[in-house]
Amino acid sequence: MKGLKEKFGAGAVLQALAAPALALVAAFVLSSVVIAATGEDPFHAFYVMLDFGSKSDSQVWIINKAIPYYLSAAAVAIGFRMNLFNIGVDGQYRVAAFFAAVVGGALTLPGVLQIPLIILVAMAVGALWAGIAGVLKTTRGVSEVITTIMLNSIAGSLIGYFLSEDKLAVKDGNLFHTPTIPEAARFFLIPTDPDPIYGTVLIAAVIGLAYWFVLGRTRFGFDLRAVGRSESAASASGVSVRRMVVTSMLLSGAVAGLVGMPTLLNKSFNYGTDFPTGVGFTGIAIALLGRNHPIGMALAALLWGFLERTGIQLEFEGYKQEIVGVMQGIIVLCVVIAYEIVRRVVLRRQQREVGAELSARAGAGAEQDETEQKAGASA
Repeated sequence: MKGLKEKFGAGAVLQALAAPALALVAAFVLSSVVIAATGEDPFHAFYVMLDFGSKSDSQVWIINKAIPYYLSAAAVAIGFRMNLFNIGVDGQYRVAAFFAAVVGGALTLPGVLQIPLIILVAMAVGALWAGIAGVLKTTRGVSEVITTIMLNSIAGSLIGYFLSEDKLAVKDGNLFHTPTIPEAARFFLIPTDPDPIYGTVLIAAVIGLAYWFVLGRTRFGFDLRAVGRSESAASASGVSVRRMVVTSMLLSGAVAGLVGMPTLLNKSFNYGTDFPTGVGFTGIAIALLGRNHPIGMALAALLWGFLERTGIQLEFEGYKQEIVGVMQGIIVLCVVIAYEIVRRVVLRRQQREVGAELSARAGAGAEQDETEQKAGASA
């Protein structure tokens, strides 16, 4: 039994190392082919990307860009671990950021009180918005994919309705935005040269640690993963599937509510018509790329930010604008396919090892029986 565990441990290590290596090589080769097909030099493109991405200002930009990407991926991953597809993170973080901005702009409390209040409002609104899909799924059997997509559209319309001068917004030139959050209620910046890193990177770190601990080290996390593997088995063991579905959607929405905080508390300080959108959909790709692992998603978020930052420089070098988007798609596909290939290879290897181990045991048992029979006959 000890030998089997050691072999399975080796298989796990093989899967952990071989899959990323295979994905990296495949992505490099396919990206090179695509760039070469446009008539450009792929090796020069990679050199430009590495050179521009290594600059200090680019590194700060990449980290700041990765913060909301990581939070979005964590929100998506909570649902993924339970086999739920929360496609509505985009709407959840936008409606959460909007109402958090309204509350933040309307109050003048000390920062030590107002900042946590803004964050709690964002998490509560995001949780409630996602909870609608969870309740509809458990009570009416409506697919969370359909409801979250529809709620994205409703969120945009709701924000558009209230983001007017006669309701919850003020007009600033040709733009409408919520009242500006007081300076005392803004999140701190980490001083770096030449630009500062958003202090909300600490929020992302806390969420990553909480994600790892709750899902991997608690009974709740075990129940959540059990429901994701088999609802019938989890129900038979005493887990309330309906409660877990609603709770998971609430948690996913609460984390989604934090996605807009780096922009709101460190950059814009209000919610306007130019507030970033689409981060929720990017989070789906990053969650897949990071295999729903907190460290993997962090690396994937940084990689995504790196590609976006260096893609700007590639355009100045004369490369096609769509190259970066194609590379992002290639990387995600290569990671998904590589992990599936390696998983199947490792599974077949484990099956052969188990078969060999069982055969050896059967042979040893037969020899022992034969020896005992001979000893009994001679006696």
